[in-house]
Amino acid sequence: MRLLNFSKTLAGFVLLLCSPALWAADKVTFQLDWLPGGDKAAVYVGIAKGFFADEGLEVEIAQGRGSTDAITKLATGRSDVGLADIGALLAARAESNVEVKAVMTVFSDAPHAFFTLEDSGINGVADIDGKRLASSPFTSSNMFLPLLLDMSGLPEDSVKLIKADPGALNPMLVNGATDAIIAWVTDIPKYRAQAEGAGKSIKVIPWYSAGLSIYSSSLIASETFIDERPDVAKRFVRAYKKSMDYTWANPEESGAAVHTAVPEVDALIAAETIKSIKSLVYNDISAKDGLGALEAKRLEKTWQIVAKAKGLDSAALDPEAAVSRQLLD
Repeated sequence: MRLLNFSKTLAGFVLLLCSPALWAADKVTFQLDWLPGGDKAAVYVGIAKGFFADEGLEVEIAQGRGSTDAITKLATGRSDVGLADIGALLAARAESNVEVKAVMTVFSDAPHAFFTLEDSGINGVADIDGKRLASSPFTSSNMFLPLLLDMSGLPEDSVKLIKADPGALNPMLVNGATDAIIAWVTDIPKYRAQAEGAGKSIKVIPWYSAGLSIYSSSLIASETFIDERPDVAKRFVRAYKKSMDYTWANPEESGAAVHTAVPEVDALIAAETIKSIKSLVYNDISAKDGLGALEAKRLEKTWQIVAKAKGLDSAALDPEAAVSRQLLD
């Protein structure tokens, strides 16, 4: 009996030693590709709910200013893993072979969309023919617009494109200065609230509904991180994927988690953003291939469209060279 009790005690001690809670946490720097908000909620939720801590990780979040900025910071070792549009990564790999790879997709469909008023008569992409269209000079959507028009059988000059400051787009739409604007579905809650304040109602027409269906926001990591700390990288991806599921199952709580970490982010707007982009994360594509999967044919399609939009030679890159699937369970 004493031997049995000793064995149980020893076994419990060994399990305790193996617990991640007793290890010094592995530090990981997570790189945002833009400002904090509901579309970035998963990393904040992972910290708040202890999903990263459960994997023995301590995660620090670094601010970003676009996908190119995020890719550069990963390539230069300032961050380990983060978010970026996979199209920007594929282009960067083709042009300069940056040592950064995509490890899983977050948006398996792209967020580009037309926003118009409910009574505009614009019900699909083809209805944009002959209309006034406003867009920010800086959005990557402008690059894909000619391809979208071509897919819909419209010439590039079928719309009158107006470039305006991002903050002016919604007022222009509400005041009738333009028939539609180009925005991302991640902006639906903000733009809808502004329009309702003026007694208007906004209609959103995603571009993927007209055939521009490609991978978009993805989890990317430096090759150094993947190659030199593979176990840490795998644990991070496992926790991040768990956090994604929790985020979209609990949008209000997740919006509050972003607000707690970044008080200037409105919790309600963050929660509504999470809800509005659910179809980019959970859809027929993720149901068929698995959440986060980078399926080879869709990856190739994404690269062909990105290359054409950017005027790059598609033969300059095998898109498989830009991904690493070893971290995704």
